[in-house]
Amino acid sequence: MNEMLLELGQNAKEAENMLRTITTNKKNQVLAAVAEHLVECTDELIKANAVDVENGKKNNMPEGLVDRLLLTPERIQGMAEGLQQLVALEDPIGEVTGMKKRPNGLLIGQKRVPLGVIGIIYEARPNVTADAFGLCFKTGNVVILKGGSDAIHSNEAIVKCIRETLKANDITENAIQLIQDTSRETAAEFMKMNEYVDVLIPRGGAGLIKAVVNQATIPVIETGTGNCHIFVDETADFDMAMDIVLNAKTQRIGVCNACESLVIHEKIADTFLPELMKRLAEKNVEVHGDEKVMQIAGEGCMKRELLVPATEEDWGREYLDYKLSAKTVSSIDEAIAHINQYNTGHSEAIITNNYSNAEKFLNEIDAACVYVNASTRFTDGFEFGFGAEIGISTQKLHARGPMGLIALTSTKYIIYGNGQIRK
Repeated sequence: MNEMLLELGQNAKEAENMLRTITTNKKNQVLAAVAEHLVECTDELIKANAVDVENGKKNNMPEGLVDRLLLTPERIQGMAEGLQQLVALEDPIGEVTGMKKRPNGLLIGQKRVPLGVIGIIYEARPNVTADAFGLCFKTGNVVILKGGSDAIHSNEAIVKCIRETLKANDITENAIQLIQDTSRETAAEFMKMNEYVDVLIPRGGAGLIKAVVNQATIPVIETGTGNCHIFVDETADFDMAMDIVLNAKTQRIGVCNACESLVIHEKIADTFLPELMKRLAEKNVEVHGDEKVMQIAGEGCMKRELLVPATEEDWGREYLDYKLSAKTVSSIDEAIAHINQYNTGHSEAIITNNYSNAEKFLNEIDAACVYVNASTRFTDGFEFGFGAEIGISTQKLHARGPMGLIALTSTKYIIYGNGQIRK
């Protein structure tokens, strides 16, 4: 094994023993101190981030990814607020649940405990660095981070700031470690460190997640890509629907909870689509439409260059750009079937004034988060009241949806006896 990775793994295991015993009050004290120090380091963080952003632009990084990479004073303040929110949340570690007495007198219950050492492999998202530390630290977990080369200067600066705070509070700095070698070879080795790392969480595009799932020997919590749909039902309030679609598609294009696919009931297409297309055109959103959408939008609603005939590939694509697929359907059943076929299990929404259709959509859509009359952009740990988040899990085992504190814990059985022996 790479000597650098071996040292990181050994450091993590040593730190795990210390973090397991830290009190809730001490955790909260440290998290508050880290939040304060991050804000104090704003100029330093922005200076380091500027190098990454400039390199990204030189390398023709897509606009959505540049936005995801960018740190501003407001975003740094948001990172700090996420940590402060964690301070206010209940510490799940040590909670005892389900204590039951067996006929032989044994008392058997479950106690919530840390997962141990968590590895996170992620792309150009420097905010993940602080979020991951906060969630792992509050739950008594050690974290080893493997960011991408696009954000290496930003990640180094954030980790430096956090480790300074840990040292000042007499906590091992190795509660958080960053793998500074951004090569794929090192990433591949890291994925096989099951002797030192208990859980691996990938955050990024489909290629990264697939590589981790296929190559890792460490158990993986899969955080998926977001081909998120909005279905505009025949009973939808048009103004509400347009506001939600515009928000979900254009507020931030490079995030996994942005709307990538629009589904419209054909009964309202002739009246709803012209105005929506005009508003999308104002934001320069390129629409990849089916035959009916092409016909309606082509009648003076949009510039021709913003209108593209949809292909089969478009229905399942996560654009992370000012692009949107649009399909018409004849019923809610057809909408649900289409969404379940092409979605990525992330976030899906229906805009409707029909209670039965709302309930049918909630019950039958297979995704981590299903919305009625709201933007998919709310799928986020901060918005759900979790403080930060470690990722959006699109799998069905252990954790699903925005992963807050509980998702980073396991349980162990605790058994009280008074001399029982098995016969």
